[in-house]
Amino acid sequence: MILYPAIDLKDGKAVRLLRGDMNKSTVFNNCPTDQALSFVNQGCQWLHLVDLNGAFEGKPVNADSVEGIVKRCNIPIQLGGGIRDIDTIEMWLSKGLKRVILGTVAVENPSLVRLAANKYPGKIVVGIDARNGRVATDGWAKNTEIWATELAKKYENYGVSAIIYTDIDRDGAMMGPNVSATAEIANAVSIPIIASGGVSSLNDLKALKECGAQLNGAISGRALYDQKFNVQEALEVLNA
Repeated sequence: MILYPAIDLKDGKAVRLLRGDMNKSTVFNNCPTDQALSFVNQGCQWLHLVDLNGAFEGKPVNADSVEGIVKRCNIPIQLGGGIRDIDTIEMWLSKGLKRVILGTVAVENPSLVRLAANKYPGKIVVGIDARNGRVATDGWAKNTEIWATELAKKYENYGVSAIIYTDIDRDGAMMGPNVSATAEIANAVSIPIIASGGVSSLNDLKALKECGAQLNGAISGRALYDQKFNVQEALEVLNA
């Protein structure tokens, strides 16, 4: 399993939100590039970035921060937030991102996801963010009646490289991940699944690894910032 350290970008800073609430943010680093380099120096193999402002506004907002990280870090990086059209997808990939994450448009414009996945094989990820099992969009501000597992199944033959499943109520709350829901989605599709939201300890990573489904990896943010464990310790558990 791959560890994806998370850097959430808000107003040009590296922050963590509580359950996706933009009014409940904690700044962990005023320089996101320094934070990214710290994770890289600890040995991570990927970085996971989210343009939080972009997710709400529907267009890139923290582009300078993202570009700074991409230029300084020599590992693959994936980005989500505010990516709603093919031009934005192409722009980010041209700047060196390895993968882009499509969340809101995966609900509202599936044909765009198919087009992008066909045009850029291996570079398109679908982000499925759920509250009580149902998908939320627009920076998690809008709830839908779509079940997360059903949305995942819809993308079975679209050619996407992975699905990131986030339990919104666990995100940033240090309550542990929703292991059962993550395993349910992973067992429902053949697409690689990345777990996100709630990882608070090495035991949580171990639980995901042993959940009964083959997961691609886990995203961790708050636990790394709060030094509940470091990158190397996490890698030892995930690679055991």
